[in-house]
Amino acid sequence: MNQSATHKSSLSYFRWAFIVTALGLVLGAVLGWQTTGTIGGMATVFFICTVLAVLEISLSFDNAIVNANKLKEMTPVWQKRFLTWGIIIAVFGMRIVFPLAIVAIAAQIGPWDALVLAAREPAEYARIMNDAHLPIAAFGGTFLMMVGLNYFFNHEKQVHWIGGLEKMMARSATIKGIEIAFVLALMLVFSWLIGGEEATVFVHCAIYGLLTFLAVEVVGGLLDASQQTMSAAAKGGLGAFIYLEVLDASFSFDGVIGAFALTQNLFVIAIGLGIGAMYVRSMTIMLVEKGTLAEYRYLEHGAFYAILILSVIMYAQTMVHIPEVITGLGGAALIGLSLWSSIRHNRREKVEDHVARQEELHA
Repeated sequence: MNQSATHKSSLSYFRWAFIVTALGLVLGAVLGWQTTGTIGGMATVFFICTVLAVLEISLSFDNAIVNANKLKEMTPVWQKRFLTWGIIIAVFGMRIVFPLAIVAIAAQIGPWDALVLAAREPAEYARIMNDAHLPIAAFGGTFLMMVGLNYFFNHEKQVHWIGGLEKMMARSATIKGIEIAFVLALMLVFSWLIGGEEATVFVHCAIYGLLTFLAVEVVGGLLDASQQTMSAAAKGGLGAFIYLEVLDASFSFDGVIGAFALTQNLFVIAIGLGIGAMYVRSMTIMLVEKGTLAEYRYLEHGAFYAILILSVIMYAQTMVHIPEVITGLGGAALIGLSLWSSIRHNRREKVEDHVARQEELHA
């Protein structure tokens, strides 16, 4: 950890996020004026951009923590690449290109035609996006579920927040493929509940999500192994980078789809979610440089529980609508509880250390 980071204030990490927020909200207001020509319309777009940014931040607390968990294992060079190129891919790729690609595939039109459709017929664009919600939720939910289970089904895991449950999962990790079997079983349960032709679509897309997770793990391991033989400085870089990009994409599915409940304008969505993505980047840097994950031992646990909850919610959203505010607040509550438990643990340790020192002095 950089020594200067210990003296750096937490607010200083959000400097660029504040700058992007100001620029984005001004751009949103200008866009509102151009599209409506009224002060009321301008204020409405400004407000929607603000709400979307808050939505993205609330949904991405766990994303920032998981990113920091992976980044701390990467070299400074690859950390910098992820925090620069990675955020560009996250903002422009997932918030603009990804929705356009979905519409282009679903409507069987070209990318440029999809962009024109978003600009001229936002209602039709939003309808196509909403129709694609089931396959997206199946794919993203499966990928995130594997991410969460892979963290808990680990026989080398020593620190446990919810002791009984996590110890059982850690012991069960010796059974090969247990997390895959769990996901496949849950996949079959939900496909049975969904029924009809949609069940087939759900299963196919969920399997693609599972295969993508396994492929990223395999490719990442092969890339990192090959880089390790070529240069120690490149160790753990490209594979981890790919993993984090796919992970960010899975987190983004829920926010992008949910954003259409507030507005059908692709460009307003890109501004609002882009602002939120900058705060995720700032939180990630702060967590890595200040060593927050090491200081609060249960924070990672809360994030991965939030990921598991989010994955189940994405599955459930294939049948019923669940407001994004519930998803965001649920994840934030779990992380808040894990932070509170970490603080309590640290206080107990300080008290025990103080008592031990006093006993040594009087011995």
